Amino acid sequence: MKYAENILGTIGNTPLVKINKLTTEVDALVLAKVETFNPGNSVKDRMALKMVQDAEADGRLKPGGTIIEGTSGNTGMGLALAAIVKGYKLICVITDKQSKEKMDILRAVGAKVVVCPTDVEPTDPRSYYSVSKRLGEETPNSWYVNQYDNPSNAVAHYEQTGPEIWEQTEGKVTHFVVGVGTGGTISGVAKYLKEKNPNVKIWGVDTYGSVFKKYHETGIFDENEIYPYITEGIGEDILPKNVDFSLIDGFTKVTDKDAAIYQRRLALEEGIFVGNSAGSAIKGVLQLKEHFKPDDVVVVLFHDSGSRYVGKMFNDDWMRERGFLDEEVTTALDLIKDHIDKPLVVAKTEELVSHALERMRKFKISQIPVVDTSGFVGAIDEATLFQNYILDKNLADKPIREVMSAAYPIVSAHATIEEVSRLINKQNQAVLVALDGGKYHIITKYDIINSVK
Repeated sequence: MKYAENILGTIGNTPLVKINKLTTEVDALVLAKVETFNPGNSVKDRMALKMVQDAEADGRLKPGGTIIEGTSGNTGMGLALAAIVKGYKLICVITDKQSKEKMDILRAVGAKVVVCPTDVEPTDPRSYYSVSKRLGEETPNSWYVNQYDNPSNAVAHYEQTGPEIWEQTEGKVTHFVVGVGTGGTISGVAKYLKEKNPNVKIWGVDTYGSVFKKYHETGIFDENEIYPYITEGIGEDILPKNVDFSLIDGFTKVTDKDAAIYQRRLALEEGIFVGNSAGSAIKGVLQLKEHFKPDDVVVVLFHDSGSRYVGKMFNDDWMRERGFLDEEVTTALDLIKDHIDKPLVVAKTEELVSHALERMRKFKISQIPVVDTSGFVGAIDEATLFQNYILDKNLADKPIREVMSAAYPIVSAHATIEEVSRLINKQNQAVLVALDGGKYHIITKYDIINSVK
């Protein structure tokens, strides 16, 4: 009989799958190393088990101990499998940027999950780097994994992933493309492949908001490049020791929007239901296409499963809120369709300015149309209020009719964006849209800017 002794015995030997429809413009054979076939559905199973085994071997991890790690979710899943089989406790420290699915999966496999804010410096005591390190120091009989600097991370890919790619391509691989986070995958695979054939090119996929690409090209760690981004699993605001820049031939950066769009396209056009970093990786391949020749064999690695992003990148509402869906926006109605169900906030001529200010705060808006019994007769906005406040500090107690500006122009729901845009200027901050049933809605500068893709 042929079977694994436990679930850890099923890690590795993931398939190579040809990419067909998305790479028609790439003049080379593109093969995806689909790591979702690992039992924890990600490439991180490989290094998680290797790190645990090495820590057991040298005494860092003792029987009944607690494993502690900062993770974007996938390493935590791999560690959870090892912890279950080997009898350890697990604490995963994760950022609030990660999908709810990742957090729920970690809890489902017995991990305690500690959530930290994303938008803080790595040295901030609230960061997931700092919190995981502190928990490792405070928790009795614990082992802090530190996948970023743990050499076993890269060794796992040198011993497993690299040899698999070499054997599966019969040594014909010419380029390896992969998203870079902790650096273990790219460095381990690169070391093995370049030992086999120094001419194999290694390409890292980075994201905007990360420091890798510029540091590789200039040797400068530019803190100005660090800012929040949506893409999960790749990019860093630190330089992990596992990233061996000497083995990497170049980087390409992929936007959050492209990562999300191409993740969805992999599912819809190739039938490969994979994660956010896979969208970055395949878009990276397309961006690098001028480096490939007809006889080249390009291997791109897909890190994890799409099931961890169902509530985010695979959710149309989530995509639409961030302007990631390429929907055609041509009319006034298109500009407001995402919030057309919200009632129009108005003020009356005889109300006090303080009432308008209260409504602005409550609804988080900057412009309010003013009405009387005859209809729309004026408007009030932040700029008008500010100018009047400079002249009169008792502004809040004045009737709105004394400070209001001219009424906003009214357009039909079918007016073009160009027509609407021409009506918004320094003197006129918004436009009203006439809808069916005698209802109206407001279009502001924000709505027009938000329509820009």
